[in-house]
Amino acid sequence: MIAVAVKSAVAEAISRIPDPEVPVISIADLGILRSVEVDEAAHTVVVTITPTYSGCPAMEAIASRITFEADTRGYAADVRTQLSPAWTTDWMTDEGKAALHRFGIAPPGPAPAGESRGPVALTLSRHVVACPRCGSADTTEIAHFGSTACKALRRCNACLEPFDEFKAI
Repeated sequence: MIAVAVKSAVAEAISRIPDPEVPVISIADLGILRSVEVDEAAHTVVVTITPTYSGCPAMEAIASRITFEADTRGYAADVRTQLSPAWTTDWMTDEGKAALHRFGIAPPGPAPAGESRGPVALTLSRHVVACPRCGSADTTEIAHFGSTACKALRRCNACLEPFDEFKAI
C-alpha cells in the first residue's frame, strides 16, 4: 500500500501509470509505487519507487512517465528509487493480481516465507500454477524466464496454451 500525503490530481495520475512491461497493471497495483508526497504550495511532488528487481530496465521509463504526469499538471517531480526493503510480490494488490489473471498471466501466490538472507531452503514440493485460461493445475514450466525476468513461461497440459507466470518473490 502506498503512502499518499495529500490527495490530489497529480498523485492520482501517478498512481494510475501502467507498468511498461505489463501494461494491464498500474505501478500502484504492482506495488512498486511506495509513496507520493505532494506540496501544493510549491507545486512539487516527491515520488518513491522500488524496482521489482535490481537492474529492472523499466525503472527509467517509469521515472520518465512520473515526471511527465507531474509536469503536465504543473508540478516539478523528484523521483527517488528505494532499494530497501526489497520489493516483493506480496506488495501487489488483489486488483492487480486479478488484472494479470484477466490478461492471461498467472498471478503470483504468496512470496516464500522465511529470512531473505542466507542459504535458500530446499523444498521437494511441486510448484503448482493454474492455467489462467482453463484453470487446470496440470501445467509445466517451459522456461524459468519469460518475456521479462519477473515472469516464467509455462504451458498448460490440458488446453496446450502457453502463458506467463508472474513469479512470487
